[in-house]
Amino acid sequence: MAPIAKNTFRIHLGLFLAELICIPAFIFETSRALSGNTLSWAYVVEWPLLGGYAVYMWRKMLREEKGLDVRPVAKSTEEDDPELKAWNDYLKSVHEPAQTDKPDIRAD
Repeated sequence: MAPIAKNTFRIHLGLFLAELICIPAFIFETSRALSGNTLSWAYVVEWPLLGGYAVYMWRKMLREEKGLDVRPVAKSTEEDDPELKAWNDYLKSVHEPAQTDKPDIRAD
C-alpha cells in the first residue's frame, strides 16, 4: 500500500470514527433533553459542532495530503528597527552573567 493511500485511509478512518461517536451522542442527548434534562440542551448543540469540526479537519487534511492546500510563505522584511534592536540589546545585557574582576567566593 502506497504511503499516500495509507495516510488517506487513516484520514477517512478518523472521520468515520469521529462521526461514529458524534451522531449517537447527539441522538442520546436529544432524547435526554426532550425528557426534561435541561443541561442536555448544551450537548445537543455541542455534538453537531464537534461533528462539523471533524468534517472540516478531514477536508483540510485531505487537501494537504494531495498538495492542494499550499499557501505562499510570507516574506520576511529584514528592515532595521531601532526599537527592536535596542530591546534585543537590553535583553542580551540582562541575560548575560555579570562579569567582575573578583571571583565569586562565598564564605560559609
